[in-house]
Amino acid sequence: MDARLRDRLHGCAVGAAVGDALGMPLEFGAPCPANRLVREMQPGRLPAGTFTDDTEMALALAESLLAHTPLDPEDLAQRFVAWYQAGPDDVGIHTGRILSRIAGGIPWEEATASVQAEAPNSAGNGSVMRCWPIALAAWDQPGRLVKESTLQSRVTHPHAECIAGSVFVNVAIAYLLQGDTPAAAVAQAGTTAALPAPLQAVIQAAPHKERGNLENSGWVRHTLESAVWGLLTTESFEEAVVQVVNLGRDADTAGAVIGALAGATYGLSGIPKAWQDVVHGTWPLHSGTLWQVPELITLADELTKRP
Repeated sequence: MDARLRDRLHGCAVGAAVGDALGMPLEFGAPCPANRLVREMQPGRLPAGTFTDDTEMALALAESLLAHTPLDPEDLAQRFVAWYQAGPDDVGIHTGRILSRIAGGIPWEEATASVQAEAPNSAGNGSVMRCWPIALAAWDQPGRLVKESTLQSRVTHPHAECIAGSVFVNVAIAYLLQGDTPAAAVAQAGTTAALPAPLQAVIQAAPHKERGNLENSGWVRHTLESAVWGLLTTESFEEAVVQVVNLGRDADTAGAVIGALAGATYGLSGIPKAWQDVVHGTWPLHSGTLWQVPELITLADELTKRP
């Protein structure tokens, strides 16, 4: 594996956590004025630089991938439940409803189907925010990449747009890791993911939208819209992430998604050192085990090892 590819692999993992942490204090807020963008890690509901549930669920997925090849959805569901029962700082409403049922003994497929049936239009961003470990594990295995991106979404988010969105993000990351331009990677991912027409239209229009027209909500369409807009209208990791998280609202999740994409584009070497120095979190929750950049790099290396 050449040094440039490894730099991008590391950048994807670290970038996701950095985007998450930079967006954390801006979550639920209004968009920041274009002339007063937040460019430094700031405290919010958590200390400055702390990553959130977006990265925590990605770490649970990564550990499941390391334990089972191919991905075992039952194992993944139980790891999500263990995280949920540990009392994370934040849990998405849809995700929490499903994990509470699984924790009560309902099989994951039944729990997910019942919650989705009660809210059939629910298409949140909870599976696209965490999907990047599969892109690292299967960046050169297209069939596995699509299959496991789909499966990890189905565990909590079976809506067609959530599944397609997860495939889209991971296929784009795979192409970016291999050196494709952002525009080419987005185009290839859009074809491979077989996007539902409404989601496809949103993604195609994203780079042409004005900043003030981006909703950046918890809807998977809005998260992908913001991430694609940020990736295709900027020319550095820093600008891509800054522009997206400053849209406010679901800033940490959009930050995690653009962070993974931009990290795969510009590599670890393209991520500002000031952000790398402060990003952190505890994993598993309440274990006292501190995760920083070295731990995320090690995880990326483990995910990309071949038997």
